[in-house]
Amino acid sequence: MKRLHLHLLSDSTGETLEMIAKAALAQFDDADVVRHFWPMVRSMQHLDRIMGEIANNPGLVLYTLVNTDTRDRLEQRCAALGLPSVAALDTVTDALEQQLGQEAKGRPGRQHIMDEAYFRRVDAIQFTIAHDDGVGWENWEEADIVLAGVSRSSKTPTSIYLANRGYKVANIPIVVESPPPAMLFSLRRPLVVGLTTSPERLIQVRRNRLLSLNQAPETAYVDTEHVTREVQYARRMFADNGWPVIDVSRRSIEETAAAVINLYNERRAAGGDTTPGAKPI
Repeated sequence: MKRLHLHLLSDSTGETLEMIAKAALAQFDDADVVRHFWPMVRSMQHLDRIMGEIANNPGLVLYTLVNTDTRDRLEQRCAALGLPSVAALDTVTDALEQQLGQEAKGRPGRQHIMDEAYFRRVDAIQFTIAHDDGVGWENWEEADIVLAGVSRSSKTPTSIYLANRGYKVANIPIVVESPPPAMLFSLRRPLVVGLTTSPERLIQVRRNRLLSLNQAPETAYVDTEHVTREVQYARRMFADNGWPVIDVSRRSIEETAAAVINLYNERRAAGGDTTPGAKPI
Protein backbone atom coordinates (compact mmCIF):
# COMPACT_ATOMS: atom_id res chain seq x y z
CA MET A 1 0.00 0.00 0.00
CA LYS A 2 1.23 3.47 -0.87
CA ARG A 3 2.40 5.53 2.09
CA LEU A 4 0.79 8.95 2.47
CA HIS A 5 2.39 11.87 4.26
CA LEU A 6 -0.41 13.94 5.78
CA HIS A 7 0.56 17.47 6.84
CA LEU A 8 -1.75 19.23 9.30
CA LEU A 9 -1.19 23.01 9.61
CA SER A 10 -3.07 25.15 12.09
CA ASP A 11 -2.69 28.69 13.38
CA SER A 12 -3.98 27.53 16.79
CA THR A 13 -3.64 24.35 18.84
CA GLY A 14 -4.67 22.15 15.90
CA GLU A 15 -7.09 20.15 18.01
CA THR A 16 -9.97 20.70 15.58
CA LEU A 17 -7.86 19.75 12.57
CA GLU A 18 -6.61 16.60 14.27
CA MET A 19 -10.17 15.48 14.99
CA ILE A 20 -11.21 16.12 11.39
CA ALA A 21 -8.27 14.11 10.08
CA LYS A 22 -8.89 11.29 12.55
CA ALA A 23 -12.58 11.08 11.61
CA ALA A 24 -11.79 11.01 7.90
CA LEU A 25 -8.99 8.42 8.21
CA ALA A 26 -11.29 6.14 10.20
CA GLN A 27 -13.13 5.48 6.94
CA PHE A 28 -10.08 3.72 5.47
CA ASP A 29 -8.81 0.30 6.51
CA ASP A 30 -5.10 -0.21 7.18
CA ALA A 31 -4.12 3.09 5.57
CA ASP A 32 -0.36 3.73 5.74
CA VAL A 33 -0.41 7.37 6.80
CA VAL A 34 2.39 9.36 8.39
CA ARG A 35 1.01 12.45 10.12
CA HIS A 36 3.05 15.64 10.41
CA PHE A 37 1.52 18.07 12.88
CA TRP A 38 2.29 21.79 12.62
CA PRO A 39 0.38 23.90 15.19
CA MET A 40 0.60 27.65 15.92
CA VAL A 41 1.60 28.65 12.37
CA ARG A 42 1.23 32.43 12.58
CA SER A 43 4.15 33.90 10.66
CA MET A 44 5.59 33.68 7.17
CA GLN A 45 8.97 32.64 8.60
CA HIS A 46 7.40 29.72 10.45
CA LEU A 47 5.46 28.68 7.36
CA ASP A 48 8.59 28.82 5.18
CA ARG A 49 10.44 26.49 7.59
CA ILE A 50 7.52 24.06 7.50
CA MET A 51 7.40 24.13 3.69
CA GLY A 52 10.96 22.80 3.63
CA GLU A 53 9.82 19.77 5.64
CA ILE A 54 6.77 19.33 3.42
CA ALA A 55 8.99 19.41 0.31
CA ASN A 56 11.11 16.61 1.81
CA ASN A 57 7.98 14.55 2.59
CA PRO A 58 5.46 15.43 -0.11
CA GLY A 59 1.84 14.49 0.47
CA LEU A 60 -1.58 15.92 1.30
CA VAL A 61 -1.77 19.25 3.14
CA LEU A 62 -4.77 20.02 5.35
CA TYR A 63 -4.94 23.39 7.03
CA THR A 64 -6.99 25.71 9.19
CA LEU A 65 -5.38 29.11 8.69
CA VAL A 66 -7.47 32.25 8.94
CA ASN A 67 -4.85 34.84 8.00
CA THR A 68 -5.28 35.59 4.28
CA ASP A 69 -1.60 36.25 3.58
CA THR A 70 -0.47 33.05 5.29
CA ARG A 71 -3.12 31.02 3.46
CA ASP A 72 -2.12 32.49 0.11
CA ARG A 73 1.56 31.74 0.71
CA LEU A 74 0.76 28.14 1.71
CA GLU A 75 -1.45 27.55 -1.33
CA GLN A 76 1.14 29.08 -3.69
CA ARG A 77 3.98 26.99 -2.27
CA CYS A 78 1.89 23.80 -2.40
CA ALA A 79 0.91 24.52 -5.99
CA ALA A 80 4.57 25.05 -6.91
CA LEU A 81 5.38 21.64 -5.40
CA GLY A 82 2.41 20.03 -7.13
CA LEU A 83 0.82 19.09 -3.81
CA PRO A 84 -2.90 19.20 -3.00
CA SER A 85 -3.92 21.56 -0.19
CA VAL A 86 -7.33 21.55 1.47
CA ALA A 87 -8.84 24.20 3.78
CA ALA A 88 -10.63 21.90 6.20
CA LEU A 89 -13.23 24.37 7.51
CA ASP A 90 -13.86 26.62 4.49
CA THR A 91 -17.02 24.90 3.27
CA VAL A 92 -18.65 25.05 6.69
CA THR A 93 -17.53 28.64 7.31
CA ASP A 94 -18.82 29.79 3.91
CA ALA A 95 -22.20 28.17 4.54
CA LEU A 96 -22.46 29.83 7.96
CA GLU A 97 -21.56 33.24 6.48
CA GLN A 98 -24.37 32.91 3.96
CA GLN A 99 -26.93 31.80 6.50
CA LEU A 100 -25.92 34.28 9.22
CA GLY A 101 -25.42 37.22 6.88
CA GLN A 102 -22.03 38.16 8.30
CA GLU A 103 -18.36 37.46 7.67
CA ALA A 104 -16.31 35.21 9.91
CA LYS A 105 -14.00 37.06 12.30
CA GLY A 106 -10.87 35.41 10.97
CA ARG A 107 -9.00 35.34 14.27
CA PRO A 108 -6.72 32.39 15.11
CA GLY A 109 -7.75 30.27 18.11
CA ARG A 110 -11.03 32.10 18.56
CA GLN A 111 -12.71 28.90 19.83
CA HIS A 112 -10.16 28.78 22.68
CA ILE A 113 -11.03 32.17 24.16
CA MET A 114 -11.34 31.96 27.96
CA ASP A 115 -15.01 32.87 28.06
CA GLU A 116 -17.82 31.64 30.30
CA ALA A 117 -18.02 28.33 28.44
CA TYR A 118 -14.29 27.76 28.98
CA PHE A 119 -14.50 28.25 32.73
CA ARG A 120 -17.64 26.12 32.87
CA ARG A 121 -15.69 23.30 31.25
CA VAL A 122 -12.85 23.73 33.76
CA ASP A 123 -15.37 23.53 36.62
CA ALA A 124 -16.89 20.42 35.08
CA ILE A 125 -13.50 18.71 34.87
CA GLN A 126 -12.67 19.58 38.48
CA PHE A 127 -16.06 18.35 39.70
CA THR A 128 -15.81 15.10 37.73
CA ILE A 129 -12.33 14.26 38.99
CA ALA A 130 -13.45 14.94 42.57
CA HIS A 131 -16.50 12.66 42.20
CA ASP A 132 -14.98 9.60 40.59
CA ASP A 133 -15.73 6.05 41.76
CA GLY A 134 -18.38 7.00 44.32
CA VAL A 135 -16.36 9.74 46.05
CA GLY A 136 -18.19 12.86 47.24
CA TRP A 137 -21.67 11.37 47.00
CA GLU A 138 -22.98 14.13 49.29
CA ASN A 139 -22.66 16.54 46.34
CA TRP A 140 -24.23 14.38 43.63
CA GLU A 141 -27.24 16.67 43.39
CA GLU A 142 -24.90 19.28 41.87
CA ALA A 143 -23.99 16.94 39.00
CA ASP A 144 -25.49 17.09 35.52
CA ILE A 145 -25.05 13.36 35.02
CA VAL A 146 -24.42 10.37 37.27
CA LEU A 147 -23.09 7.19 35.68
CA ALA A 148 -23.67 3.87 37.45
CA GLY A 149 -22.26 0.48 36.51
CA VAL A 150 -20.20 -2.48 37.65
CA SER A 151 -16.42 -2.28 37.80
CA ARG A 152 -14.69 -1.82 34.39
CA SER A 153 -17.82 -0.71 32.55
CA SER A 154 -16.11 2.46 31.24
CA LYS A 155 -17.56 4.82 33.86
CA THR A 156 -14.42 6.86 34.54
CA PRO A 157 -13.19 7.42 30.95
CA THR A 158 -16.74 8.26 29.85
CA SER A 159 -17.05 10.70 32.76
CA ILE A 160 -13.81 12.44 31.85
CA TYR A 161 -14.82 12.69 28.20
CA LEU A 162 -18.17 14.21 29.18
CA ALA A 163 -16.42 16.62 31.55
CA ASN A 164 -14.33 17.88 28.65
CA ARG A 165 -17.60 18.61 26.91
CA GLY A 166 -18.69 20.74 29.88
CA TYR A 167 -20.84 18.28 31.87
CA LYS A 168 -20.41 17.78 35.61
CA VAL A 169 -20.35 14.02 36.04
CA ALA A 170 -20.20 11.71 39.04
CA ASN A 171 -19.90 7.95 38.80
CA ILE A 172 -20.59 5.10 41.19
CA PRO A 173 -19.58 1.43 41.01
CA ILE A 174 -22.41 -1.03 41.55
CA VAL A 175 -21.19 -3.77 43.87
CA VAL A 176 -23.41 -6.62 45.04
CA GLU A 177 -21.79 -6.78 48.48
CA SER A 178 -21.85 -2.99 49.01
CA PRO A 179 -25.09 -1.17 48.03
CA PRO A 180 -24.63 2.45 46.87
CA PRO A 181 -25.57 5.42 49.08
CA ALA A 182 -29.31 5.95 49.46
CA MET A 183 -28.94 9.41 47.89
CA LEU A 184 -28.48 7.76 44.48
CA PHE A 185 -32.13 6.75 44.52
CA SER A 186 -33.52 10.17 45.39
CA LEU A 187 -31.59 12.41 42.99
CA ARG A 188 -33.75 14.88 41.07
CA ARG A 189 -31.44 17.22 39.17
CA PRO A 190 -28.88 14.83 37.63
CA LEU A 191 -29.66 12.36 34.89
CA VAL A 192 -28.73 8.90 36.19
CA VAL A 193 -27.58 6.54 33.44
CA GLY A 194 -26.77 2.88 33.87
CA LEU A 195 -23.81 1.46 31.92
CA THR A 196 -23.93 -2.26 31.26
CA THR A 197 -22.02 -4.80 29.23
CA SER A 198 -22.04 -8.50 28.49
CA PRO A 199 -20.46 -10.74 31.15
CA GLU A 200 -18.14 -12.22 28.51
CA ARG A 201 -16.83 -8.82 27.46
CA LEU A 202 -16.51 -7.71 31.07
CA ILE A 203 -14.46 -10.78 32.00
CA GLN A 204 -12.13 -10.14 29.08
CA VAL A 205 -11.58 -6.51 30.11
CA ARG A 206 -11.03 -7.48 33.74
CA ARG A 207 -8.55 -10.23 32.85
CA ASN A 208 -6.52 -7.75 30.82
CA ARG A 209 -6.61 -5.34 33.73
CA LEU A 210 -5.34 -7.99 36.17
CA LEU A 211 -2.57 -9.02 33.79
CA SER A 212 -1.46 -5.40 33.39
CA LEU A 213 -1.17 -5.19 37.18
CA ASN A 214 0.66 -8.56 37.41
CA GLN A 215 -2.11 -9.93 39.60
CA ALA A 216 -3.55 -13.45 39.69
CA PRO A 217 -5.86 -13.83 36.66
CA GLU A 218 -8.17 -16.34 38.40
CA THR A 219 -10.25 -14.64 41.10
CA ALA A 220 -13.94 -14.00 41.80
CA TYR A 221 -13.40 -10.72 39.93
CA VAL A 222 -13.34 -12.71 36.68
CA ASP A 223 -15.37 -15.76 37.69
CA THR A 224 -18.16 -16.29 35.15
CA GLU A 225 -20.89 -17.01 37.70
CA HIS A 226 -19.89 -14.10 39.93
CA VAL A 227 -19.62 -11.61 37.05
CA THR A 228 -22.96 -12.70 35.61
CA ARG A 229 -24.58 -12.14 39.00
CA GLU A 230 -22.98 -8.67 39.20
CA VAL A 231 -24.31 -7.66 35.79
CA GLN A 232 -27.79 -9.00 36.57
CA TYR A 233 -27.84 -7.17 39.91
CA ALA A 234 -26.92 -3.87 38.24
CA ARG A 235 -29.44 -4.31 35.43
CA ARG A 236 -32.20 -5.07 37.92
CA MET A 237 -31.32 -1.91 39.83
CA PHE A 238 -31.44 0.16 36.65
CA ALA A 239 -34.81 -1.29 35.65
CA ASP A 240 -36.38 -0.92 39.11
CA ASN A 241 -35.43 2.75 39.20
CA GLY A 242 -36.38 3.58 35.63
CA TRP A 243 -32.90 4.73 34.66
CA PRO A 244 -31.92 4.70 30.97
CA VAL A 245 -29.34 2.03 30.17
CA ILE A 246 -26.51 2.03 27.63
CA ASP A 247 -24.79 -1.21 26.63
CA VAL A 248 -21.10 -0.38 26.20
CA SER A 249 -20.07 -3.84 24.99
CA ARG A 250 -19.29 -2.67 21.46
CA ARG A 251 -19.18 1.09 21.93
CA SER A 252 -16.16 3.34 22.08
CA ILE A 253 -15.93 5.91 24.85
CA GLU A 254 -16.92 8.61 22.37
CA GLU A 255 -19.97 6.65 21.24
CA THR A 256 -21.07 6.00 24.81
CA ALA A 257 -20.65 9.68 25.68
CA ALA A 258 -22.64 10.70 22.60
CA ALA A 259 -25.48 8.42 23.68
CA VAL A 260 -25.42 9.91 27.20
CA ILE A 261 -25.50 13.46 25.81
CA ASN A 262 -28.44 12.52 23.62
CA LEU A 263 -30.34 11.22 26.65
CA TYR A 264 -29.43 14.34 28.61
CA ASN A 265 -30.66 16.65 25.84
CA GLU A 266 -33.90 14.68 25.46
CA ARG A 267 -34.52 14.99 29.19
CA ARG A 268 -33.85 18.73 29.15
CA ALA A 269 -36.15 19.20 26.17
CA ALA A 270 -38.88 17.35 28.06
CA GLY A 271 -38.26 19.53 31.12
CA GLY A 272 -38.25 16.51 33.43
CA ASP A 273 -36.34 15.43 36.51
CA THR A 274 -35.38 11.98 37.65
CA THR A 275 -38.52 10.01 38.36
CA PRO A 276 -39.43 10.54 42.03
CA GLY A 277 -39.97 7.56 44.25
CA ALA A 278 -37.14 5.53 42.73
CA LYS A 279 -35.97 2.79 45.03
CA PRO A 280 -32.87 0.68 45.62
CA ILE A 281 -32.91 -3.10 45.62
